[in-house]
Amino acid sequence: MEGGQPRCLYCGLAADRVATLEQDWVLLEPDMMPLAHTVPAEHRWIVLSDGRATVYGVCPPDPSQRCRIEHRLACSAQPLPDLWPWLTTLRGENGRRAERRAAAPQPPEEWPDAGYPDAG
Repeated sequence: MEGGQPRCLYCGLAADRVATLEQDWVLLEPDMMPLAHTVPAEHRWIVLSDGRATVYGVCPPDPSQRCRIEHRLACSAQPLPDLWPWLTTLRGENGRRAERRAAAPQPPEEWPDAGYPDAG
């Protein structure tokens, strides 16, 4: 890209455009290198000595290993991807359960007399 660092099409901020091992490109968040164990495996990128980037899916990573993250994870103009599908599923099910609970008829505060004699 002419004129400097590429910019995100969504937020307009600068990002590092890096070639991948798969002959593609990825926009990485500039000046950000979190500890690899704090990033889900499929979102850890490392830049190799030849300048290309690849996903660093080693589990568990070395505790001191640093990685890069895609700009889209940090972009305030894009929705956060589904990093933990099971949690998204759980949240959806909890939402449906809450809706069903709210829609269910509530028992009356005082039950009607059913005609049973007092036991006393």
